[in-house]
Amino acid sequence: MEPVIKKKEDKREVFFQVYWSLLKKADKYEISSSVPSLGGIYELYYMDEKKKLNLMFLDWVWYGGLRSRLRRQTDSVLIYTPEHKKILENYDCYYRYSLSNSSNDMMDIIYFFGKSHFPDQDFEHSGRYDTIYLTEHSPQKIITV
Repeated sequence: MEPVIKKKEDKREVFFQVYWSLLKKADKYEISSSVPSLGGIYELYYMDEKKKLNLMFLDWVWYGGLRSRLRRQTDSVLIYTPEHKKILENYDCYYRYSLSNSSNDMMDIIYFFGKSHFPDQDFEHSGRYDTIYLTEHSPQKIITV
């Protein structure tokens, strides 16, 4: 299945289906040659000493596309935040993505994921729906919500 986002609407409710790409180890050459320069959502993980994947970033990108964002977020030379730089220098990082051509849909999906994974942080939604439902489909059976 292609890594895309599908949706069904019913008045002020929406049901999103997020089909993720394969989870891949971050490598600047592989990202440059295989990740599309299209809009979408992405997750960035690092693997700790116990071989556990830890979610670092969850975001959406419109202008510039996924390729340039993932390339920048996974290169310790391009990162200036000390904590992020330290993680990139000391741990293997992994990413996955799903494509979308709607910035409002991506905003709603990140709102849903954000409230699940980072409840202390503020996330905005598009305001189009009263209720957002979501399911994930992952080739490697990595489901986070």
